[in-house]
Amino acid sequence: MAAYEERETDILIVGAGGAGMFAALYADDNTPEGTDITVVVKKLAGKSGCTRMVQGGYNAVLHPEDSIDRHYEDTIKGGKFLNDQEIARELVEGAPKIIHKLENELGVFFDRDEDGHIHQKPFAGQSFDRTVHKGDLTGIEIMTKLRDELLTRDIEFLEETRAIDILTDESGAGAAGSLLLDMRKGEFTAMASRMTLLATGAGATMYNISTPALEKSADGQAMAYRRGARFQDMEMMQFHPTGLLAGDTKLTGGVIEEGIRGEGAHLYNGEDERFLREYAPETMERSCRDVVSIASYKEIMAGRGTENGGVWLDATHLGADVVEEKFPGMTERTRNVGQDLSNTRVEVSPTSHYHMGGAVIDEQCHSDIPRLFVAGEDAGGAHGANRLGGNGVVDSTVLGKCAGEAMAEEFHDHEIGDISHSQVTGIIDRVTAPLEREEGEDIYDLREDLETTMWECVGVVREESDLKEGIDRIESYKERLERVSVEGSKRYNLTWNEVMDVRNLIVAAEMVARSALFREESRGAHYRNDFPEPDDENWLANVYVQQGDDGMETTREDVRFTRIHPSEVEVEPTIPNTDAVQGDD
Repeated sequence: MAAYEERETDILIVGAGGAGMFAALYADDNTPEGTDITVVVKKLAGKSGCTRMVQGGYNAVLHPEDSIDRHYEDTIKGGKFLNDQEIARELVEGAPKIIHKLENELGVFFDRDEDGHIHQKPFAGQSFDRTVHKGDLTGIEIMTKLRDELLTRDIEFLEETRAIDILTDESGAGAAGSLLLDMRKGEFTAMASRMTLLATGAGATMYNISTPALEKSADGQAMAYRRGARFQDMEMMQFHPTGLLAGDTKLTGGVIEEGIRGEGAHLYNGEDERFLREYAPETMERSCRDVVSIASYKEIMAGRGTENGGVWLDATHLGADVVEEKFPGMTERTRNVGQDLSNTRVEVSPTSHYHMGGAVIDEQCHSDIPRLFVAGEDAGGAHGANRLGGNGVVDSTVLGKCAGEAMAEEFHDHEIGDISHSQVTGIIDRVTAPLEREEGEDIYDLREDLETTMWECVGVVREESDLKEGIDRIESYKERLERVSVEGSKRYNLTWNEVMDVRNLIVAAEMVARSALFREESRGAHYRNDFPEPDDENWLANVYVQQGDDGMETTREDVRFTRIHPSEVEVEPTIPNTDAVQGDD
C-alpha cells in the first residue's frame, strides 16, 4: 500500500518564480487573515526559475511620449497576430502598475537617468525605448526583494518539493489539489486545496542548447495535459538569437542579453559579413528574436558559421568601458568561459529560450479545468508567435497578479474537495515503478536522445520529413521511459527525479512536434522550410492540442481579432526565401 500524508490548504501555488511569487503576494493581499496559502517549489523560493535569470529588463509605458496603445501594437505585431488580444492588453496595461509596486512598495531599485527618471533602454521589436532595468541583472533585483517581502508573511513555502500530478475530487468537479513529493525525505503528500495554480515554467530544456534553469521541465504543462487541459500554439518555441557557445559545459546556451543588440552590437557570420543585411536590412540586429534566430541558423547551416557552429556577436566598437558599465553581468559571463565581450567578438548560437504556447487561459488565468489556474510560461496566448524581449517578466508578474487576485476572490466559493485515494495510490505506483526495476534503460541516455531529437527534427528550421521523424522518435521514447530503472531509495534521489522530469518533457515535446507538423506555414518562431512564407488566408489561426481517446488531438481555430486586425498595421517582413540565404546545402 502506497504511503502518503494528507493535508489541506486554501490556495495551492505550484512554482515560485515570478508568476508563482506574485500570485502569492496578491492572494495574500486580498484574502482575510487566517487564509492558508501554500507555495510549492522544486528548488528554493525566489532563488530558482527563470524570472531570477532575467537580464534584459521589463517593458512598461512610463515616458509621456510613449503609450499603452503603442506597447500593445508592438506586442501584437511581434506575435504575428496569433496573440489572445485581451490577455495581451492585460499585460501592457498592468505593466506600469507593477513597476510602481516594485519600486514604491517592495523597494526594487531600477537604473535611473541623470535627471532621476527611471532609465529605459531599447529592445528589439519595439517602437519606443521602454525597457526598465537594473543593469543587466534585473531579475535578481526583482526576485530578491519579492522573496524578502513574502518571507515576512504568513505564507508556507515547501522548498525542494515537486508537484507530481493534479488531483481531482471524488465528484469530478475539477482540480482538488496536487500530489507532492518532498525530495529531501522521499515522502508523498496529497495536498487538497480550494484553488490550485500552476506556475512552474515551461520546458525549453527539451533542446540540447537552451537557456533556462535545469529544474524547468514542463512539469505544469504535463500535469495540466494529463488532466485534460487544452493547449494552444505549442509549436511556438522561441529561440533566443544569442546563446553563448562555451563548449561542452552547462554555460553553453546561456543568454547574452538582447540589450546589447539594442545598444548597437553587430552580428557577423564566419566570413566576416553582417549577414542580417540579407534578411532584415531595415532593422538589422534590432529585428525581433525570431528573425535574428532564423537568419543565424541559416548562416550556420549554409556553412557560413564560426568554427564552433555559431556566429559572432561584436560589441567592441561600442568601447570596452561602455560595455563593462552597461553589461557587467554579460561581460563576466563571457570571461568565465575564456572570452571577453568588452574587447573581443564572442561566439553565439540560437538557443531554446521561451515557450509562447501553453495552456489556454483567460485574463484571470482560469484554465478550462474548474479551480485550476495557470500563469507564466505554463500558459499560452499572451505572446502569439513570438515574444518581445522584456515582455516575459511582464507576463510573469502581471498574470501572476491576476491569478492571485482571482483566487483570492473565488476561493471562499468552494469547499476543499475529497481527494480520491485510488487516484493518489495509482500515481505513486506509476512514479515509483523505476525504483522497483533491477535493470533497464538509463534515464540520462534517454534525455540526451530527446534533446538531440528536438534540436535536429523540431528545431529552429523545420520541415515535414524531419518533424515526422521526430514524432516517431518521441513515440519510441515513451516506450523506453517505461523500461527505465533507478537505483537507491526515494530520499533525495536525483536520478529518480530526472525520470519524472523526462516524463514531463516528453509530453511537452510531443505537443510541440505535432503542432509544428500541423501548422503548414512559417510564422514568428515557427519556420517551415517546406512552407517558408506566412499564409494569412489559411493560418491566421491558433493551433490547439488536447488529450483525446487515441492520444493527442490537434485542431485549429481562427484567431479572434478583438482589438486589432492585421490589415490595420504595417508588419515587419519575414525571412526572405532566396537561394542566397536558404542554407539547405
